[in-house]
This record gives sequence, structure tokens and C-alpha cells, in this order.
Amino acid sequence: MSRTPPQLALDGARDTIPMVVGAAPFGVIFGTLAVAAGLSPATAFAMSLLVFAGSSQFIAVSLISAGAALPVIWLTTFVVNLRHALYSATLLPYARQWPLAWRWPLAFWLTDETFAVVEHRFRSQGAAGGQWYWLGSSLAMYGNWLAWTLAGVWLGRSVPGLAKLGLDFAMVATFAAIVAPQLKKRPTLVAAAVAGLTALLARGLPYKLDLMLAALLGVAAGLTLEYRQHRIRP
Repeated sequence: MSRTPPQLALDGARDTIPMVVGAAPFGVIFGTLAVAAGLSPATAFAMSLLVFAGSSQFIAVSLISAGAALPVIWLTTFVVNLRHALYSATLLPYARQWPLAWRWPLAFWLTDETFAVVEHRFRSQGAAGGQWYWLGSSLAMYGNWLAWTLAGVWLGRSVPGLAKLGLDFAMVATFAAIVAPQLKKRPTLVAAAVAGLTALLARGLPYKLDLMLAALLGVAAGLTLEYRQHRIRP
């Protein structure tokens, strides 16, 4: 029996619950850091509402706190978010035929966590009704991020020094949970290893270029190995 759109949306939200739990501390940390950097509560919440990109928001707040010029902030956050081009290229074969009324909002709501959940579902079950599943995952992440941003803003104003308690360790745990299920095939494992080694060796490059370099070399290594495997064993 086929699933109805509301059921598919609920499926997407349900499958995203582990990511929602992992992302909650990020929202709290962002809210506290934004307040510590001098942003008003309304500005901090507006950034989560209109930008909705955790890593870019953290970097922007750090640069604002350091007094960086707007062009530097724009360029740095742009480079950090270039990884979404890779996500889009991966999901495009499934979403190509969807109307723009679906693709525009879903593109805005696409995060690392939603990509991991949606890509796994599409790859294992196909893209039938996928826009509703994607919508459920996106709304779960979006509502969660907004709620915890508000909590972080409130805590940042009420509990000085909260941003220094080491809550950002949750970021490492969440991304490990995203990556681990994908490491079942040699090309994916090689891609992850090359990307990780590159990020370590290139650490410190300006404008977070180490992340893009790691992503590009990791993808190139994985595709090269996959191509060689197909040539040997079609």
C-alpha cells in the first residue's frame, strides 16, 4: 500500500530524529556565541531563520566578533557552503523533474543532516514521493534549529560563559554519525580517508579552503577508484 504525502513527510521527520538530537547543542551554542559577539536576540534569530546554515553562521559570528569586513564574511561563508554543490549534484537525478515550487524551498532547507537522510532513502527505496519525505526531514531540522537558537540566546543572556563549556563536541559526534553508514564500499571509504587526510594536512588555509580542497580530492579519489573497479569488473 502506497504511503500518503503526510505519511511520507512524517517518515522523513522520524528518520531525522537522531540528527535533530545531535543538532540541538549546535543551536544552543550558536545562540550563546551570537549574544557574546554583540548581536541582538532578534538578529541572532533572524540569522537562523534566513540563513539556516550552522557552519556558516558560526563562522560569520566569529568574524563579526573579530571585526572582519563584510566582503571577508561573505567570501568565507560562500566557500564553506560550496559543499552544497556536491549535495545538489548527488540529488539532482532524483529531483530533476520536480517543479520549481518544490525545488526552491527544498534547496534552501538542505543541510548536511537532511542530505544524509534523504540520499540514503532515495538510494535504497527510490525517489517516489521523495519531495514529501524531504520536506518532512527539512521541517524537522528547521524547527529544531530555530527553537534551540532561541534557547541559546536566552541562556547566553542568563548564564555568562556557557559558550566555553565544550558543547561543540556534539558537532564531531553528529558528523561521525552522518558519515559512518556511508563507508560500506571501498570507493566511499577511500574518498573519506583522502578527504580526512587532506583536511588535516591543509588545515589553516585561509577562508576555510582546506575544506573545499579536502572535498574535491576526496571525491576525485573515490570516483577514480570506482571507475577503475567498473573497468575491471563491469
